[in-house]
Amino acid sequence: MVKRIGTQQRKTRYKLTRPYREKGKISLSQYFQLYHPGDKVGLKLHPAEQHGRFFPRFHGFTGRIAGRKGRCYEVAINDRGKEKTLYVHPLHLIRQE
Repeated sequence: MVKRIGTQQRKTRYKLTRPYREKGKISLSQYFQLYHPGDKVGLKLHPAEQHGRFFPRFHGFTGRIAGRKGRCYEVAINDRGKEKTLYVHPLHLIRQE
């Protein structure tokens, strides 16, 4: 059996970098965003926050808010025809219209 070397953050050099003008402190309005069940959200990793982070393969996916669990939201996504549930901190979510 092949042993995987590294952690979840391996091969994420460009996914986990912020654009030049967005570097710095995290704004509190972004940290405490409110979502309601049924809202469409996009998944985008924020490198400054490790809590409530999802697996990097799902970066760029779009899902729906299914509920809340503690500080995180329950997001339902479709991964190649299979329904999956992720628990994501609101800092890693972007509202989709």
